[in-house]
Amino acid sequence: MSRVWRVAAASMVLSLSASIAAAQEVDPIGALLEQSQTPPTPAAEAIPISPPPQAPAAPVSTSPPPYTPPPVYNPPAAVQAPLPYTPPAYSPPVYTPPPYAPPAYVPPRPRRPQLTAPVHIDEIGKTPEAPPTATDLSYEARMRSSFNSAQGMQGPLDGAWSLKAGGSELYDLQLVDSGSGNLEGAWRDPRRRGATDASGFIDTISRIGGQLIIRLTPRPGAEPTVITLNPDSSGGWSGDLTERGDRRSVTMRRN
Repeated sequence: MSRVWRVAAASMVLSLSASIAAAQEVDPIGALLEQSQTPPTPAAEAIPISPPPQAPAAPVSTSPPPYTPPPVYNPPAAVQAPLPYTPPAYSPPVYTPPPYAPPAYVPPRPRRPQLTAPVHIDEIGKTPEAPPTATDLSYEARMRSSFNSAQGMQGPLDGAWSLKAGGSELYDLQLVDSGSGNLEGAWRDPRRRGATDASGFIDTISRIGGQLIIRLTPRPGAEPTVITLNPDSSGGWSGDLTERGDRRSVTMRRN
């Protein structure tokens, strides 16, 4: 048995050495070239592929397209009206009356005196009014103070004057002397009290040096009356009056 294995192993070694020797003799590059030049086998040739069958073309229709109606307009749903306003329940405020305070006592004004005859404007001692109150007296004091302040700015001839001849009064004069040199005034004839033409404005008043000349018209259409006066030592004025051609001596004093 061992002999058989030996013979087989020897033969295998020989065949292996022979195949190695044959492999060494073969050129690998040449083998590759030979394989590339080997004609293809019939199995490797291209097989013709037939195209897939095409579906038949659809027939062309010459009829118009079907009518498609426009979309139907659906108006929006109506807006829901607001709910009616329900005011809150009214609760009247609670009135709390103020504490009672009795009014201050105001003494009544004295009753007016019962007059039996009308009071004229020149009756200074009488008055149809009740006695003046403290408010009336304060107002009168302010008025007198304002008058005195304005009077202090006037000239020396400003104020009321009385023209007399002897003991009889001829004219009452009210002169306005603003201190700027211009004089004006009015007159009244006490001899004709109540007559409509017994008073009027003085025509002219002029000063020439220390002399004062007053010209007035006592009646409409009559000759003017001319009064020429000069200052005297008593603080008044004295001179002459020419009226209707008559000339008399006169004096003028503050009224």
